[in-house]
Amino acid sequence: MIIGLASPPLASSVDEALDRIEQSVSDAASRGARIVCLPEAYLPGLRGLDFDVAPFDRAQQERALEAVATWARQHRIAVVLGLERHTDAGRQIAAAVFDAGGALLGWQTKNQLDPTEVSLYVPGETRRIFEVDGLRFGVAICHEGFRYPETVRWAAVRGAQVVFHPHCTGSDRQGVTLTEWGAAGHPYYEKAVMCRSLENTIYMASVNYAFRYQESATAVIAPSGACVARLPYGQPGVLVHDIDLAAATGLLASRYAPERYRDAGPA
Repeated sequence: MIIGLASPPLASSVDEALDRIEQSVSDAASRGARIVCLPEAYLPGLRGLDFDVAPFDRAQQERALEAVATWARQHRIAVVLGLERHTDAGRQIAAAVFDAGGALLGWQTKNQLDPTEVSLYVPGETRRIFEVDGLRFGVAICHEGFRYPETVRWAAVRGAQVVFHPHCTGSDRQGVTLTEWGAAGHPYYEKAVMCRSLENTIYMASVNYAFRYQESATAVIAPSGACVARLPYGQPGVLVHDIDLAAATGLLASRYAPERYRDAGPA
């Protein structure tokens, strides 16, 4: 199964973001990918950081969903689209999943918000498994995959071979240029994603914005914990990689035994 991870630079408008999404979808499909994932809240950009976010209302959301559905259908590729979702409860960080026919299969919301996001978004409350062309997968968004291992294990124990991990770390304005994936002196993010793969025996497909100073790479991490493919730090592009689904056994996830965690009461 060939998967694609699209790492575009920041967009200054919704139209610019849509242009880059279309380019990414087309690029991934032309290189044989069956599914492509975009970063966290790429439409219109993640709020609360050191860049401006373009206005994005419910009408623009619907326009974007219709456009991405059309591109998925035209290019015959499934799409995991990171965007801001407008609901009656408020704004959510979410991923919309389309199949290769352009049908919206459903949503995965970010249910574990970073403390800095609580004033800007409302959390979701449900998780789900998706399946495309025999690939069974889940989605854990940024902070969830980095700091809440149970979000990845939830998918793995339900047969997910891959968990897509759209995220947002780094800056275009300041920072350090990383050189070596998972290095001890680097931010912890890549090491956390390695653990998510190892502790579940599945693939993690982690996709970031193409910030000038990324704090984590757009990368595919194998069930062994090895980074088997990544984009160069700070460079936009689409990472395309052929993953071995047979290697994603989910062995360690399948041994999870929640009944062994009953509270025995006070000592």
